[in-house]
Amino acid sequence: MKMTIGEIAKAIHANTDNFDKALLDKAVTGVCFDSRKIQQGQLFIPLVSENDGHDYIDNAIAGGAAATLWANDHSDRLPLKIPALMVEDTLKAFQELSKYYLDKINPRVIAITGSNGKTTTKDMVAAILSSTFHVTKTHDNFNNEIGVPYTILQMESNTEFLVVEMGMDRPGQLDFLSKLAEPDVGLITMIGEAHIEFFGTRDKIADAKMEITHGIPDDGIFVYDGDEPLLRQRAKNVDLRQLTFGRQSANDVYATESKDGQYSTQFHVNLWPDIDFNIPMMGDYNVNNALAAISIGQIFRIHPETMAKELAKFDLTKNRTQWLTGSKGEKILSDVYNSNPTAAKEVLNAFKATETSGRRIAVLGDMLELGTQSKGMHASLAEAIDPAVISVVYLIGTDMAALYDRLKPVYAPENLHYYRADQLDKLTVDLEADLSPDDEVMLKASHGLHLENVVAKLMK
Repeated sequence: MKMTIGEIAKAIHANTDNFDKALLDKAVTGVCFDSRKIQQGQLFIPLVSENDGHDYIDNAIAGGAAATLWANDHSDRLPLKIPALMVEDTLKAFQELSKYYLDKINPRVIAITGSNGKTTTKDMVAAILSSTFHVTKTHDNFNNEIGVPYTILQMESNTEFLVVEMGMDRPGQLDFLSKLAEPDVGLITMIGEAHIEFFGTRDKIADAKMEITHGIPDDGIFVYDGDEPLLRQRAKNVDLRQLTFGRQSANDVYATESKDGQYSTQFHVNLWPDIDFNIPMMGDYNVNNALAAISIGQIFRIHPETMAKELAKFDLTKNRTQWLTGSKGEKILSDVYNSNPTAAKEVLNAFKATETSGRRIAVLGDMLELGTQSKGMHASLAEAIDPAVISVVYLIGTDMAALYDRLKPVYAPENLHYYRADQLDKLTVDLEADLSPDDEVMLKASHGLHLENVVAKLMK
């Protein structure tokens, strides 16, 4: 992003009567809402949530902020060292600025949501489109009311495609994000149990996911998992061109066969049966993410051989079925950014199929936001855990106690370990002491458990 203070002020309807021309013409080179990460020439966005971003203005100025947004109700603390653009609400002004900038750059927008796989699919879509176009994609999973505007404002002026991930944890959220981005294509990867605490049923999750279609213009396209009856049913009420992907032959794009390896997965697609597709990650379930990305590539006429080439080398966001090597030489399968029952079972089943001369060790943490069904859903992971294949299990978190109780009859005490959520350090010490060079260890939990800290310790 590069705009002048005057252009920004006009975009968000901020008063500039007290600004001279030199100040209005001053360039701003980006935006930042974290004062610790501000860079020279950026616009500081002081957001108000648990902490008040206005309290950190001095840090932002010291870091090189060129200007700042400033809420009207904070006028008694107005900064004097940099220009402040006065607005009613800094978050709404941030979103308004992103909408202005999106209209200015005018890329084609691909919006992706789903209970599982949206980040991996985003990475795959971006890789395929980048073969031909200038692409900007969501960084990590900046996918909410703050992350989507931030992603938009990261675009370079030559961006032709914006691939934006959209998350949701309540009704109406995707409605807002979709209408903000007005995607040319809206994609739903699948419907699972993520955030079921807030929705109660998968039907209501599906209703909320369908909100991604609300901002798609009449000439846009809706792409979705055609194997999911909840989506098939709701798609009948959407007056848009539609494209489906999945495993069933009723879909427009489907896999005709697949072969899961330890570090990669191969498959074929109905449209081009002679082309070998290969993604650099384990798990047959990831084929569906690739099929979604291929559907996008097909829409924008990317040659299938080019798609295959890009999928074979795409950059996966870290901590999603990522193989690493620990300090003892053990293999680590890190999938610690998020978790829900469907995703956890898929990763466990893929992990059981790996080849190893040592033990397979599973480390599982609480899956958050499952509501009143949480204990039962945690216990259900036992369906994917076989002591003949997974030798040792480490569990951490309040609701993982339900899985611990389910597994006690089939595991020897020395091979089944349970820790409270505040015992992460103890788990780490015990796991480190237990590991041998030939072992494989899989870690999966919701981000709130911070198993990434365990992974980092094992890597030292």
